[in-house]
Amino acid sequence: MRLSNLADYAVITMCQAALHCGEGRVSAAELAAETGLPVPTVQKLVSKLTAAGLLRSVRGAHGGLQLGRPAAAITVADIVEAIEGPITLTACVDHTPCDFEAGCSMRPHWPIINTALRSALAGVTLAQLRYPPAPAPTPTFIEDHLA
Repeated sequence: MRLSNLADYAVITMCQAALHCGEGRVSAAELAAETGLPVPTVQKLVSKLTAAGLLRSVRGAHGGLQLGRPAAAITVADIVEAIEGPITLTACVDHTPCDFEAGCSMRPHWPIINTALRSALAGVTLAQLRYPPAPAPTPTFIEDHLA
């Protein structure tokens, strides 16, 4: 499975917006400049992310964009679903007719798989993505040779 470019860009845009928490509001043009994404792409993302309540747009002289809720309350699943819709690996779980439905042994298992995938993405918050991950510990000589 691979996220669409737009979903990937949405995560990047939201991470950049999160860096502005506490500094006031930021414009779509500023987010585009800071991320290197084209302005029209960021504007499209902002529209979808605002509709989903993940960003809030304020008009006026001191207007701009800010997170719609705290970064710790926004997950990667929220962002992906705002752009892509429900997180599913197959179409058969959304009640779409399927030629193989009668003999499909996988159909009852896909909801479990989809739930696990969504849970994994829901387990990562925007607050966690704001900062680089801690470096992995370097294995020692003894650990390398005992493995």
